[in-house]
Amino acid sequence: MKSTTFGKRLGEVRKNKKMSQDELAKKLAVHGAVIGRYERDEVKPSIEVAAAVAEALEISLDYLVGNTDLLLEKNVVNKIIDIQRLNTEDKAHVFALLDAFLQSHKAKKVFAS
Repeated sequence: MKSTTFGKRLGEVRKNKKMSQDELAKKLAVHGAVIGRYERDEVKPSIEVAAAVAEALEISLDYLVGNTDLLLEKNVVNKIIDIQRLNTEDKAHVFALLDAFLQSHKAKKVFAS
């Protein structure tokens, strides 16, 4: 059972990105009132419109529809896709660098506490 609706997530993300309903509506070529109706969960967009909303907000559609609580920004997803396309050896190098960075970051947080 989803705890947060499409409309609530849409409103939260839009506000966090400091975008008005009218600004988002212009990106989607719809009237501003339509965005308000989505945010109040009065109507649900088609899958095509929901995908366009996610694209306009530069977030994953999975987050917007409640399939995940992890808000992935589009630039992060694009980097993951780029890494996935690498050959096995290059992927191993990227993951080794990433693991070292994350381990160092976690250690800094522990010592700062």
